[in-house]
Amino acid sequence: MIYALGMATLNQLLAPIEPERFFADYHDRKPLHVPAGQDDGKREILRWDAFNDLLNQTSVWTAQSLKLVLNTQAVPPESYCRIEATQSGTVLRPDPAKVALHLAAGASAVAGDVQSLTPALADTAQALGRTFAAAVGANIYCSFQGVRAFGTHYDLHHVFAVQTEGEKLWRLYSNRADRPVDFPPDTPETRRWLEQSRGPVSAEVLMKPGDVLYLPRGWYHDALAQDGASLHVTFSVTPLYGRVIFNLLEQAAMQDPQFRDYLAPAHDDDGRTLQRQLAALGGKLAQLAASPAFRDEVAMTQNRLNPGRPRHALPNRTGLTAWRRTGLAGPQEAGPVAHAMAWAYAQPDFAIEELVAQFDFVAEQDIRAAVERAAAAGALARL
Repeated sequence: MIYALGMATLNQLLAPIEPERFFADYHDRKPLHVPAGQDDGKREILRWDAFNDLLNQTSVWTAQSLKLVLNTQAVPPESYCRIEATQSGTVLRPDPAKVALHLAAGASAVAGDVQSLTPALADTAQALGRTFAAAVGANIYCSFQGVRAFGTHYDLHHVFAVQTEGEKLWRLYSNRADRPVDFPPDTPETRRWLEQSRGPVSAEVLMKPGDVLYLPRGWYHDALAQDGASLHVTFSVTPLYGRVIFNLLEQAAMQDPQFRDYLAPAHDDDGRTLQRQLAALGGKLAQLAASPAFRDEVAMTQNRLNPGRPRHALPNRTGLTAWRRTGLAGPQEAGPVAHAMAWAYAQPDFAIEELVAQFDFVAEQDIRAAVERAAAAGALARL
C-alpha cells in the first residue's frame, strides 16, 4: 500500500486561507470552514483503501483504540471483541467479523491514536504540533447515513477535522465553554445539561471530501453523516496551559532550602510569622516564574509534546560521531540546548547522535551547532 503525503504545514492544511488570517480572525475565537473547492487533495490524508488497510492490521487494535458507537451509546467491548493471547499477554482485541456486523447495523467506528500510523497522518500531526507547540492526536471516524454517533458536546482541545470520504453535516451552536480543562462524566444528566447549555444553532456546515473544519476548544457541536458512508479524521491540538507550571515550579523550588523548611505554626503570634514566611516563599516563586531559566523549562516541556517523527531507513544504520571532553571550559550556552551540553560535558565521551536522541526535545541543528562551538573552543575533541 502506498500512502499519500499529509499536510506538512498549516498553510497547506488551511489553503487558501493564509495562516496570518487564521491567527488574526479565527484562532481560539470562532470556527472556520475551508471548502475544498476545485482542489480536494486534502482528502488524500485518508481514503477508504487506506482506512481498510489499517483496520486489517488487526494486531494494531484493542478495545481502547477501536471503539464502536451507536446512537450516542458506546457499544460494549465484549460484544465486538474477543480475548486474545499474545506474546505480550492477553488483550481484548476487536474481532473483524463482529465489528463488521455492528457496522452493518449502523454503528460508527472510532479509531483512536492513529497520528503516527501512516506518513500522511504523521506529517499533518507534526505540522500542527510544531505550529501550536502542542500535543496532537488523531482519531478516525467512520459513520453511516442518519445514525448519530455522538450527541452535542464540546472538546477540551482545538479541533481540525478533515473530511476524506462522503459527507457529514456539522451543527455548530452559539455557546462555548469557557476554556475547559476537565469534562464531567458521560451520564444522562451530563448529556441533558449539554443540550440545555449549548444555545441555538449558529451554523450548519456540510463537510465534503477535502473540506477542513476548525473548532476552537469548548465549541458546542454535533455531527451526522449524510447520504451513504462518511469518513473523516479529527486532529486534536492541545497546547500546555497554566496548570503545568505548578509541577515545574515545585521541581525548581525544591532546590532552594527555604522551601524545605518547616512552616511556622499558625497559632503562634496570631500567624504573623507564618504570614511573613509565606510571603517570602511567594516572592521566590514569582522570581522563579519570571526567570529565563524557568521559561526554558516550559519551552522544553512544550518541545517534548511534539517529538521528531521517526525515520528508519534500514538496512542503513545511523553513523556514530564520537566526541570526548578535553577538560577545557566550553562556551556558555543559553536556552534548552544548555541542558543538552551540560549532559555532554558530564560524559567522558559521547556520540553526537546519542546526544540528539537523549534530548529529542531540543532542535537537532541547535545541538550540532553547540557541539561545533565547543569544539572550536577546545572543550570537545573528535575521537
